[in-house]
Amino acid sequence: MTTSRAGIAIVGAGPRGTGILERLGASLPELYPDGELDVHMIDPFPAGGGRIWRHEQSPLLAMNSMAADVTMFTDATVVCAGPIRPGPTFARWAELLRDGELPGEDIGDLGPVLAAELRAVTPTTFPSRRLQSEYLGWVFRRVVAGLPDRVHVHVHRGRATALAEDGEDQLVSVEGLAEPLRVDTVVLASGHLDARPTDDEAGLVRRAGEHGLRYLPPEQTTDSDLSVIEPGEPVIVRGMGLAFVDLVVLLFEGRGGRFEDRGDGELRYVPSGAEPRLFAGSPRGAPYHSKTHYQLQAGRPSLPRFFSPDVLDRLAGTGRPLELRAELWPLMAKEIGWGWYHELVMGHPERVRLGWGEFAERYAAADWDSPEMARLLTEAVPDPIDRIDFATLDRPLDGLRADTLAGLQPLVRARIAEDLRQHVDPAYTPHLGAFVAMLSVYGEITRLQGEGALSDRSRAHDVGWWQSFFNAVTSGPPGFRVRELLALSRAGYVDFLGPGMWLDVDDTAGVFRAGSAALAGAPPVTARVVVDARLPGPSAGRTVDPLLAGLLRDGAAAEDILLDDDGSVLLNTGLIRVRPADGALLDADGVAHPRRFAVGPHTVVKVAGAFTRPGTNAQSLRYNDAVARAVLSSVAEALPERIDRAA
Repeated sequence: MTTSRAGIAIVGAGPRGTGILERLGASLPELYPDGELDVHMIDPFPAGGGRIWRHEQSPLLAMNSMAADVTMFTDATVVCAGPIRPGPTFARWAELLRDGELPGEDIGDLGPVLAAELRAVTPTTFPSRRLQSEYLGWVFRRVVAGLPDRVHVHVHRGRATALAEDGEDQLVSVEGLAEPLRVDTVVLASGHLDARPTDDEAGLVRRAGEHGLRYLPPEQTTDSDLSVIEPGEPVIVRGMGLAFVDLVVLLFEGRGGRFEDRGDGELRYVPSGAEPRLFAGSPRGAPYHSKTHYQLQAGRPSLPRFFSPDVLDRLAGTGRPLELRAELWPLMAKEIGWGWYHELVMGHPERVRLGWGEFAERYAAADWDSPEMARLLTEAVPDPIDRIDFATLDRPLDGLRADTLAGLQPLVRARIAEDLRQHVDPAYTPHLGAFVAMLSVYGEITRLQGEGALSDRSRAHDVGWWQSFFNAVTSGPPGFRVRELLALSRAGYVDFLGPGMWLDVDDTAGVFRAGSAALAGAPPVTARVVVDARLPGPSAGRTVDPLLAGLLRDGAAAEDILLDDDGSVLLNTGLIRVRPADGALLDADGVAHPRRFAVGPHTVVKVAGAFTRPGTNAQSLRYNDAVARAVLSSVAEALPERIDRAA
């Protein structure tokens, strides 16, 4: 009797690769019901956590999500073709492990530090990344253990260096293996990719070298050599997102400093003497908005309501490319506002003058920017603080001006402190309502973008703004990190440069200089060190990943390049082109490969996170399912009668 045996290689064994593996197992009985299957998980870092969530990083670094808001499993809200297979959220996993209800798992195996942390975890805790690594490792083990005996998972702790073909077979070269892995289908799920510097960054590297300066280009902060930053010296930091937050943790608490609660809601920083002084800026000039520290009072609103697939498909059905800011933003804003006002009116009825029935009817009938909407909001919501303000959410410091850097600090701190208050005080839960609605909007924009419904001009100019706005609102740090940042600013260790930051090199003085639009009349800040506190921008063409670079060189993969009406290049997005529906890799001619797939932030399909919030019909879970089912179908079609192949 002939037994079929197929092989799949997943390059990247972090949470995204694990999520694909889980979905493969879910649809296996339907799409590959018979035969042996070898699945090769390839990653130089431990399976489950991967590079970003590996255990070997500072224990001080925390997640930016609460334990209850993290899951790797589908639930009843997820709309996908594959079976729903629920599993524990982070918070539930911690509870089960504490109570000894996970077979084969023992809290003592975590070691004393992580065991103590796990015992203290609540649904609203922001756990350490090391503890998240344990959750992701457990998810991986659970997924593997739940596969049928005919599925054999092989973990290769090495870097995939090349992908070639031999007939119908895919050959994956892996560091440490004498021979390439011979498989039928490959999934590239590597996550964020390192890249060579841009021309501007390379220019800073060159000029820094000429003057004996130090420049740390964009990269994962946990991988940066921060030892080059000396105690007491000034450092210019460009970027105030999550990489900036990590930088602050490592340079202050990571060097022995500590925070004390003053008893009035504020912290006091106690220095170690090893800390530098940071001058931080960015286009916005403020850190991302804090994560909310509360739950919805009115429950999750029905989403999508106004920015729904039916509405968008009708707009796209005209055959004319859509413009995000000009055409879609009013619908996007109305959808996000729906989440905000549903929570305000239903959850805080004492602060509004209309009941939900009348409010919802009038809201639905009015266009977002119309006089009717303005009258409704003014009449129903008397306090302006209870009305959603997109301009302030997007650019919270715009308009701030000061004659001196010292004079700017209390102005910036006051804005950041007020924003923090609204994200931790349960009186302001409408922020969470808007957050949930933004997740819904994000998924639809991703779909439209992937399907080519947006014009190239809009993708070049508008999508970047939307992604930046979305990140600032939804991807911020826990509130305690913002409190720490404010304490460092009050203590004189972190100065905010304000919005509209600029940076250059003074060749005469041989120093870096920085300023901002908020300090137009003030002298620039100078330093001999600059840190670009952000991840490298996506660029397959500048990637240092040898496998992807080889595919691009051979025309087996291509970057997404946006063109104007006259054929001129508007923007090279740096993203790898894939078929939006299932992640099939497109070559330089736009032809989809039948047995190569790619998923992650390096592709044109932007999925919000490798793990996600439960109960939200999460886009990442839906897309993992679509890719996994396409992978299984490709195996079944290519190998109807595969003879046993050595693993």
